[in-house]
Amino acid sequence: MQITEQICQSLMKGRAPEVKQLVEKALAEGVAPAKILNEGLLQGMGIIGDKFKKNEVYVPEVLIAARAMKAGMEVLKPKLVAAGVQPAGTAVIGTVKGDLHDIGKNLVGMMLEGAGLRVVDGGIDVAPEKFVQLAKENQAQVIGVSALLTTTMTNMKLVVDAVKEAGLKTKVMVGGAPVTQAFCDEIGADGYAPDAASAADLAKKLIGK
Repeated sequence: MQITEQICQSLMKGRAPEVKQLVEKALAEGVAPAKILNEGLLQGMGIIGDKFKKNEVYVPEVLIAARAMKAGMEVLKPKLVAAGVQPAGTAVIGTVKGDLHDIGKNLVGMMLEGAGLRVVDGGIDVAPEKFVQLAKENQAQVIGVSALLTTTMTNMKLVVDAVKEAGLKTKVMVGGAPVTQAFCDEIGADGYAPDAASAADLAKKLIGK
């Protein structure tokens, strides 16, 4: 079995120390950082994302796979930078103002990283102008807004409006338990994702990768 395949398998099993060791070993053997990223780490997270969509794995499995990916990325990141490997794009994510839930948002962040994007996490209770500021500072192509309450989801429209007012080309995608495609269309957002794995696919589509 190729070492990138071993990295992929270990990541899917959530074995963080093993992933870290294998990434170090692959680098020592002269495997290109981009190959380790694409055929090892991202491949593994992609498979986990697909299984998550089909309900073949659940949130805990996604979390431990993401932790294993993080362990591998710690070793790999400086090498990717040195090799000039660029992320596929940048996404700013956050939970909308008035909402303090973050599990869904964190999952989306992990899936976006697993899709090869750079993620800037604004946290919870994020005001519309904060989303705009983070998008500008990081030249983000996508803003992901999450809400878990019907009372706070109306604030998503304020984010869409703030982005338009600021004249940004950044796409806004929305998600969370009460959010629907119809609501997304109604507030003029660019896309809706029903779950974290779909959010990663949607972000890539919006970025045009």
